[in-house]
Amino acid sequence: MASKKREVQLQMVINSQSLWDEMLLNKGLTVIDVYQAWCGPCKAMQPLFRKLKNELNEDEVLHFAVAEADSIVTLQPFRDKCEPLFLFCLNGKIISKVTGANAPLVNGKVIQLIEEERKIAAGEMVRPQHNEIMLVDSEAEDAVEPQDESEEEQYTIVIIKPDAVASRKNEEIKIKITEAGFVIEVDDRRWLSQEFVRDFYSQMADEPEFEDYVTFMTTALSNILVISQGNQQTFFEEAEAEIQSEESNEDSPEVKESVAFEKINKEQDSLKEYLEKQQISEFCDVEYDLINVHKAINTLFPDFKKMKNMKLERILALIRPDLFRENKDNVLETIENEGFKMLMEREIVLSTEEAQTLCKECENEDYYEALITNMTSDTSLALVLLRDNGLKHWKDLLGPKLVEEAIEQAPESLCARFAKESLPINQLYGSDSLEVAEKEIQYFFPPQNTFAMIKPHVDYEKKDEILKIIKDAGFEVTRIKEIPIMQDIAECIYISIRAKDFYKSVLEMLCEGPSVVMILTRWNAISDWRKLMGPSDPEEAKLLSPESIRAQYGINVLYNAVHGSSNAFIAQEVIKKLFAEIELEVLE
Repeated sequence: MASKKREVQLQMVINSQSLWDEMLLNKGLTVIDVYQAWCGPCKAMQPLFRKLKNELNEDEVLHFAVAEADSIVTLQPFRDKCEPLFLFCLNGKIISKVTGANAPLVNGKVIQLIEEERKIAAGEMVRPQHNEIMLVDSEAEDAVEPQDESEEEQYTIVIIKPDAVASRKNEEIKIKITEAGFVIEVDDRRWLSQEFVRDFYSQMADEPEFEDYVTFMTTALSNILVISQGNQQTFFEEAEAEIQSEESNEDSPEVKESVAFEKINKEQDSLKEYLEKQQISEFCDVEYDLINVHKAINTLFPDFKKMKNMKLERILALIRPDLFRENKDNVLETIENEGFKMLMEREIVLSTEEAQTLCKECENEDYYEALITNMTSDTSLALVLLRDNGLKHWKDLLGPKLVEEAIEQAPESLCARFAKESLPINQLYGSDSLEVAEKEIQYFFPPQNTFAMIKPHVDYEKKDEILKIIKDAGFEVTRIKEIPIMQDIAECIYISIRAKDFYKSVLEMLCEGPSVVMILTRWNAISDWRKLMGPSDPEEAKLLSPESIRAQYGINVLYNAVHGSSNAFIAQEVIKKLFAEIELEVLE
């Protein structure tokens, strides 16, 4: 009976509309466990609530309650729902809800809101405007929003330290994380700014070696991971079962709560504990705190939430010869206006075999021979397009295959708008499925590797900016590391100028500090990287290619920020020398 009494003291009982209305008068935060009469409140969360109550010690502004949905008109949308539900009422407004017994999320949200109340009371911040949420069931909410809050916020930040990245220990760590069942949502290597490091590690600011640690974390590449926590519903069902098992014995309430709370915190600590057991935790820092995680994601990956809600798909599109010759610009403008990003484009004259492969679905049609002849007669334009839900949108944009049907059924489609008398079918081609698209892209845009280098004189902030430019241009940074360039390596990189008078100056420039060396991968990588770098002389680059890297970051011909291999042979030789751990055939 003592246990029952303590639970009532911890959580006020709301079982009528009048008591609900009275609860709304509470000052501060009230966390409400909404339950059904037939199953009762969520016992697995009660130890967490008791811990928060004791540790935060804010009886005036932190309250806990249980509310029976069957007896309260306001909670009618949640009746007959078996999944746990927790509402957050702040000064009379329901501002948030969590579906499922998600202890880490509830814990983080309570701490965040109580910290806000403390700062407001101390005059350190203005009260933020929290929007009141609509009280609807999860099914109705899903019809409006693609994700609920519990799904949206279950992330952990892992920062793999620079020394681990330099020794390629980061690859082992990532393999271990995925083998343990965690999902790596973002994997990015970058230089961290001093501002970010000081803020992220602010809890260490009073330690005597903090300044040395800031220098260590900002002078070389770190590997930042965003890890998703996965579905914890099964875990909490086990926690509930264990509590019920314990209740069947004569253990004290304190023992029961200890067992339950240990289970609740196990999932939150599991990644950190797993890395410790694998003896790799010393190489990385793991951050669970909800506020810190969100702040880091918003700083480092501001488009993360937007991208998570998108289903980005890339497809192959092909503009047939007649349309390419006569209306290319209009077609490309239409494609861009429809929200597609053109990742790659290539002018190509198809062979008979290639045309037959692309037009296989038409091989039994009367116009098949004329189609193959047309497709091989002149230049076509192949495109790799990227868009949210790209495959379906491209098919809808294309319209029916036959021009006659398109004019009648979909006059705004590309098929109808850009019809030509030379063919009775669509003047544009699109992949039939995502699987086919990937095969076609690999065929028409085979990936190529090139060597790239960021020179020593570029500071770390600008190095990070250059890396972003490289990625935004569609290059995959297949390998990257920061190393001093010794003479034997320099001779391999600059093989074409070793006999030049200025070669000695190049060696002296390379000795000024470590360089960032990379393998960049994409179709036509060698030529496209040289185009992105711009002319060797930054002054010339500013005139001829003002958006190029050398125009933006170069100082003079010697200190022009970046270097790249001039041909495939040199690229292959440099990559073999600098990245000896890679089998080049496998990389290709």
